[in-house]
Amino acid sequence: MKIAIIGCGNMGMAFARAFLKFDLVRKEDFLMVEKSADRMDSLNSFQPGVITGIIGPQVGEYDLIILSVKPQDFISVSQALREVVKPNQVVLSIMAGVTIQIIQDALDHKAVIRAMPNTPAMLGMGITAYSASPEVDINQLRKVENLINATGRSVFLEDEEQLNAVTALSGSGPAYFFYVVKAMIEAGKQMGFEESVAALLVKQTMLGSFHLINTADKSLDELIKAVASKGGTTEAALREFEAGKLDDTLKQGIIAAQKRSSELSKG
Repeated sequence: MKIAIIGCGNMGMAFARAFLKFDLVRKEDFLMVEKSADRMDSLNSFQPGVITGIIGPQVGEYDLIILSVKPQDFISVSQALREVVKPNQVVLSIMAGVTIQIIQDALDHKAVIRAMPNTPAMLGMGITAYSASPEVDINQLRKVENLINATGRSVFLEDEEQLNAVTALSGSGPAYFFYVVKAMIEAGKQMGFEESVAALLVKQTMLGSFHLINTADKSLDELIKAVASKGGTTEAALREFEAGKLDDTLKQGIIAAQKRSSELSKG
């Protein structure tokens, strides 16, 4: 496929690097559209393909247009894109909170896929959920799915509204983990560790715990119980977490993120 990426920030570049790494797109079939002068400098050093600062007629020559701009910038971008997008093209949006209907109306274009990746996509370890308008045929959908899978894993959702929950759960999810890791490191520092030592202990614990979740033939409750012996140190910590309603606070925070995503989707 010939691909144009509009907006070359972290996620746009994550997609570009993944596609090139796995030889899914040739450099000469790549168009990168970026208005930021600083990012243009980075693009010129990376040289992923054709680089431009404007949305011009050449955008209409590509099979897939990936919208990777900030949601608040979409209105201005859509005005230029509407003039050049062609009916046979597919538009893939990775903008949070901007619905398929909003994109279709703004561009006067029907074939739209809306996806929600997360930042581990920059390492090829992301998870992306996506939905599509009925005008996207199965062959187009499969091609786009193959591209998305270069950044990690993907899941197709028939109900687009579920993408608001995806935004809250996995889209924002890395920040929740970073928040917990930061708190654990701070606790380590309070107990007398140098920050580097505390960080090593916590990060390796998180990494090992992930692999246990992924490979152990046990439920999360069973894994917790295996660590928390009766009357021991882990039980003391968990008792404090329960007293502070940590689980409820986390769930309420995630639901608040879902609510905000729904609000953004309604404009």
